[in-house]
Amino acid sequence: MSVERASAERAAELATNYDNVLSKVQNKSQEHRVRLVAVSKLKPASDILALYDHGVRHFGENYVQEMISKAKELPKDIKWHFIGGLQTGKCKDLGKGIENLFAVETLDSLKKVRKLESARESAKLPPINVYLQINTSNEEQKAGYTLQNVDEIYETVEYLQQSKTLIFKGLMTIGSFAESTSDSGVNQDFSRLAALKKQLDEKFSLDLELSMGMSNDFEAAIEQGSTSVRVGTSIFGARPPRNGH
Repeated sequence: MSVERASAERAAELATNYDNVLSKVQNKSQEHRVRLVAVSKLKPASDILALYDHGVRHFGENYVQEMISKAKELPKDIKWHFIGGLQTGKCKDLGKGIENLFAVETLDSLKKVRKLESARESAKLPPINVYLQINTSNEEQKAGYTLQNVDEIYETVEYLQQSKTLIFKGLMTIGSFAESTSDSGVNQDFSRLAALKKQLDEKFSLDLELSMGMSNDFEAAIEQGSTSVRVGTSIFGARPPRNGH
C-alpha cells in the first residue's frame, strides 16, 4: 500500500469533523442504531486513510472507477458503499472490481440487479448488501423506483429474496432540497420511504434498513427512522469540481 499520508493538521481536522458529526448522530439515535457513512467522493485516498487510522471503516463513493481505484490501494477491511447513480454498463465493473464492497445503495431496476448479481457470481466474490433507491420526491432528474409503480418494487424484492450473492438490506432515498430545508419538522420524502419500508416489511416478512439523510438533513432523517446516514461535506469539507469543471 503506497498511499501518501495526510498532514498531521489535515488528519486532526478530519478526525474532529467526523467526531462532531458522529456525536450529533448518536444524540439523535437514542431509539435505534445508526451507521455513519463518510462520503469520500472526489477526495484523495490520503483523507480516507487518515479517517481509517481514526477507526472509521464505512466510506461512500459516487463513481465506479474512482471507487475501484481507491479500493485497490487502501486497506482491505474498509467497507465500501456505492451511493452514486449506477449505469447498467457499470454493473459488471462494480460487481467484480471490489472484493470488500459492502453495499450498493442505488439499485433502481431489476435489470441492474441481475447484472450486478451475475458479475458478483462469476467473480466468485463475497455477497453484497443492496438497497433499492426510491425516488420519493418524484423529481424527474432523480433516479429510483417510483411509488406509482410499486409492482416493479415487489418484483425486484421477490427476485432478491432468491439471490445468493445480493442481500436485500434496505431502501435508500435522497430528500428534495425543498423538503430538506423546510421548517415543517417532518420531511415528507423521508416519511414516504418509512411508509414503504413498513409496507414491504409486512408483505415480505422483512426488517429493512433505511438509508436517508446527508450533511444538511441527517438529523431529521434519524428522527424519522433512518438507520444509515451519508455525510460528506460536513466531514471532508467542500469538494472540488469533478474533472476541473
